[in-house]
Amino acid sequence: MKPQPFLESYFLNQPPLKTLWLLFEADRPRLLLAAVSFVIKHSPVWLLPLLTANLIDVVVEDRPIAELWWNALLLVLLIFQNMPLHVLYMNQLSAALRSVETRLRSGLSRQLQRLSIGYFTRASAGVLQNKVVRDVENIEQMVRTLFDGGLNAISSLVGALVITAIRAPAFLPFFLVMVPITTLLVQVTRSSLAARNEQFRSEVERMAARVNEMTHLIPITRAHGLEQDELERVDSTLSSVRKAGLELDMTNAVFGSLSWVTYSMFNVLCLIVATWVAYHQILPITAGDVVLLSGYFAGLTGSVMVLVNLMPPISKGIESIRSIGEILKAPDLEHNEGKVSVESVRGDFSFENVDFHYPDTDASAISSFSLEVPAGQNVAFVGHSGAGKSTILNLVIGFVRPTSGRILLDGRDMDTLDLRTYRRFLSVVPQESILFEGTVRENVTYGLRDVPDVTVETALRDSNAWEFVQDMLDGLETHIGERGTKLSGGQKQRLAIARALVRNPRVLILDEATSALDTESESLIQEALARLMRGRTTFIVAHRLSTIRNADKIVVMKQGKIVEMGTHTDLMQQNGHYASLQGSQV
Repeated sequence: MKPQPFLESYFLNQPPLKTLWLLFEADRPRLLLAAVSFVIKHSPVWLLPLLTANLIDVVVEDRPIAELWWNALLLVLLIFQNMPLHVLYMNQLSAALRSVETRLRSGLSRQLQRLSIGYFTRASAGVLQNKVVRDVENIEQMVRTLFDGGLNAISSLVGALVITAIRAPAFLPFFLVMVPITTLLVQVTRSSLAARNEQFRSEVERMAARVNEMTHLIPITRAHGLEQDELERVDSTLSSVRKAGLELDMTNAVFGSLSWVTYSMFNVLCLIVATWVAYHQILPITAGDVVLLSGYFAGLTGSVMVLVNLMPPISKGIESIRSIGEILKAPDLEHNEGKVSVESVRGDFSFENVDFHYPDTDASAISSFSLEVPAGQNVAFVGHSGAGKSTILNLVIGFVRPTSGRILLDGRDMDTLDLRTYRRFLSVVPQESILFEGTVRENVTYGLRDVPDVTVETALRDSNAWEFVQDMLDGLETHIGERGTKLSGGQKQRLAIARALVRNPRVLILDEATSALDTESESLIQEALARLMRGRTTFIVAHRLSTIRNADKIVVMKQGKIVEMGTHTDLMQQNGHYASLQGSQV
């Protein structure tokens, strides 16, 4: 698919309906053709009262029988044209809707890839998923409803008014009085509907976040016998959704009922007045005209009812446009456009008096941090929780940028680099391996194309994973389940190492890569990691200090600052913080 431009400009300082119009910019010819096709194919509906009136007048006024056949022929032709034009209408409308639907979801996905990691720490995965899936679906349904219901009502309305103006113009003011009544009803209920829709959307997003959280917590919930507690939390959220949904439904019900009663009363009144006028011959109208006026007024009131009842889905769609805009207008972006592309990396890092603090916090996570890391050196960071170790890794990856100071990569300020191109030379092995539903090969070569089998096999051998992969039923083509559920923790981690090896990175991040493993698995993985680190600049955070004894440099951190630095032997001889940490793990 051809890459689409970012859509955030459509959502900046624009009312929702203007945004909708801009979204369909490339598909407006299709929408126009669909609208014309609909009006023509729908013509039997608004011409039927006229033809019926003509047929009644043939009988009542003893007109020539030829008028019966001409009217019947016209009616048959109008009915048969519906089929090809309906297919054309659906083809053009669906093509336009699916195009915008795809463009919106693609734009949202692209924006999610551009947003900073900090954004995702604040936003729920369930809420984001709801915006990509449900909100786009609501917009598609709103537009489809506007065409199916709106064009139906408008064409019937215009047809009724035009023919009434020709056949019985004296009744035209009686018909037009519906316009201010409709406007009044819409104005009275619009603000209430908008508020109810916004409240309901917020509650559904909270529910999506809670359900997403519940599914991730199921192992912990079961392990601690907290099923009932979790169900109570979910039930509380569901009750809020139920309450907001009921309030929205009741608002819609009152709105619909009030509209129906008002228009039905006008319909009855029109029938009575038309019959009375014809009976006393106050105006020159025939029996057929009475049927015509009654039919058109019924159609008119029905059309107005349809237009009024479009308010709920329109309000829902407008709220979804606003919801999507929350992502597309989010300012929390990782800005890479226009910066220098990284074509090669040696792996020299220099931290120059770096400070960093997270938003909404006063204390610095990193303070006055300076460190030289030559290419090919492996550096381990140790310290208690909250010492700033993970922040250092996030700075190296580029997930966060220094609040002050700078980080140089091969002598270039990382703030001036396109970090997307830099990360092609980077691999991360996290504490919890991130795998997806797919084959072993797809997980190992994720993001790479046309990787030879020999390269994949070498990476699996070097990560000590080849043996268990061979034992699988389909080898490299074995599906490992969602998040690798068919694998043990050690097997997942070895696949993660193979994924790093196959990329041949210049910079390597090991974030607690062995902390959750048993002794046997840890031994295999330590051996694989030794191969992986060879010749690469490596940043290591490890809970088990026994795994970093051979590091070229160990940096001991406390409250965001370096308190000790050296090799394992040097630091043990100093008998300081590092030696104390070692003693606590003996």
